[in-house]
Amino acid sequence: MNTRSKIVAAALSGCAILALSSLTASARIVCSGDTCWHVHEDYAFPPGVHVEIHPDNWHWREGEHFVWKEHPGRGYWHGGDWRSF
Repeated sequence: MNTRSKIVAAALSGCAILALSSLTASARIVCSGDTCWHVHEDYAFPPGVHVEIHPDNWHWREGEHFVWKEHPGRGYWHGGDWRSF
């Protein structure tokens, strides 16, 4: 394999890695009141639902109190109840 072939192979490998990395799912943290959970898709929440959407690396500040309540599927927490939509 000559130098030119190595450069082309390296460039194609780099493009493949970038293409595959763009397929990874991005997660978000959604909070309703003091309850937070992860979502893996962007949802349009129903009108009147009060949620805050944060990046996946979000952390609450010192002195704030939140609880994690993971739940499969699409929905939101309202009080202690999961409401699917």
